[in-house]
Amino acid sequence: MLTLNKFEKAYDKVQEIVLPTKLIKSDYFSEQTGNLVYLKPENMQLTGAYKIRGAYYKISTLNEEEKVKGLITASAGNHAQGVALAAKRQGVKATIVMPTTTPLLKVNRTKDLGAKVVLYGDVYDEACEHALKLAQEKGFTFVHPFDDLAVATGQGTIAMDIFKELPTVDYILVPIGGGGLATGVSTLARLLNPKIKVIGVEPAGAACMKASLEAGKVVSCEHVNTIADGTAVQTPGKKIFPYIQNNIDDIITVEDEELIPCFLDLLENHKMLAENSGLLTIAALKHLKAEGKKVVPIISGGNMDVITIASLVQHGLIIRDRIFTVSVFLPDKPGELTRVSRVISQAQGNIVKLEHNQFVSINRNSAVELTITMEAFGTEHKNKIIKALQDTGYKPEIRSSKSVF
Repeated sequence: MLTLNKFEKAYDKVQEIVLPTKLIKSDYFSEQTGNLVYLKPENMQLTGAYKIRGAYYKISTLNEEEKVKGLITASAGNHAQGVALAAKRQGVKATIVMPTTTPLLKVNRTKDLGAKVVLYGDVYDEACEHALKLAQEKGFTFVHPFDDLAVATGQGTIAMDIFKELPTVDYILVPIGGGGLATGVSTLARLLNPKIKVIGVEPAGAACMKASLEAGKVVSCEHVNTIADGTAVQTPGKKIFPYIQNNIDDIITVEDEELIPCFLDLLENHKMLAENSGLLTIAALKHLKAEGKKVVPIISGGNMDVITIASLVQHGLIIRDRIFTVSVFLPDKPGELTRVSRVISQAQGNIVKLEHNQFVSINRNSAVELTITMEAFGTEHKNKIIKALQDTGYKPEIRSSKSVF
């Protein structure tokens, strides 16, 4: 049983290693949602995610024989780094099995923390199966990333942090992959205040917990497809599932496309970097059926490689019409390009890319295609630029966002 006494012991223990991640009042998200939003920035934690809490507490509960055997776990990245650092601090050797799709940043950081990394499988579940096989063959002590009550207890210390700062919290939004974090947070929250609402948030492409709750038992997703790699889990934990059933009030599923503008929102308004799984609760704010409530979305992690960051920024700018592409047809004669550029300049558009196709038509005098990619301040400004082109006699056609870059 997960008891208040166990959570209190875990809370005291993890203070040896965790950084204080104080709540941040978000005026921006509060105005957007009509609630009082306080961010819980676990992306600012040691190793860039909350996972250090559960890993450190779990290892502290092992006996000397279990530690001497060495540890093994499977993880898409954040639990890997948590176990690696916790094991290093407690003088224990660790082997981490990671999916081959794990971002390079997470792989390298895990190695830098002293753990041995084995890449196996395309998703977490395949990596986990391999880790269990190695544990049996070599006698390692397996540390499950979520289906372990000690790990869940350590993760749940986040709820203690929240209540210490905001005892009148109404809603806590928590990401769900396998369910360890949600188990710990929701169980402790219920013990501290039975009236609180704890809402789980899953990527729509990996909603195994939602499917399990609807089925009344643990079931697996047939396919997992999401950019939220930290929560790309096919099967939730069986040991923790009863706690989820009892303590989670609802589950919100979020489409991958919703995470992209949230990335920009957090970066621009709070100068904060969060990975896709950490953005789930931010995206869920707009789905929450509440108003005037004190809401705490847990930003679970911030580990993201530079290539992914660049991709999110580009796609975010496209979605918000801050970068867009149009094509216009014009006669192939001197001065036409200058004329088009002048119209865009006077409308305060900024051209970032031009493609001049002289071979779109046999009659070059009547039809030369000019494709223009430009920056705008947003949808209203984009429409203003397009209207300026139309008023000058051009017939701009909006190009697919996929052709922008």
